[in-house]
Amino acid sequence: MPPGEQIDGLIASLVDWRGNTLATIRRIVHEADPEIVEEWKWMGTPVWSHNGAVCLANAFKDKVKVTLSQGAHLADTDRLFNNGLEGKQWRSIDIFKDDIIDEGSLKNLIKAAVDYNASTRNATIR
Repeated sequence: MPPGEQIDGLIASLVDWRGNTLATIRRIVHEADPEIVEEWKWMGTPVWSHNGAVCLANAFKDKVKVTLSQGAHLADTDRLFNNGLEGKQWRSIDIFKDDIIDEGSLKNLIKAAVDYNASTRNATIR
């Protein structure tokens, strides 16, 4: 089954607020980068990539977690990251039931992650 269909299935299986939240995150990711590629990794994790992993999302019992694989290298001027702040690479955003997603700030963070991947890829090609 293609990754997009697997992500569709995951969203459909989450019949509470987590499914809506995951669908919103997916939409924001695609709006931030229309060329992003959807992948299905680690036995059930939606991953979005462009010149390398950009972010992934997981639904847990009490939250939806969005993790940016190069988050430690990104300027988080709007302070979206609220988990994994001590890590040397990954940073995440835990979204709980009544949280409102700052779509503009998340789009900016996704765009910054795509730009970071492109810059590091270009640096290794030279």
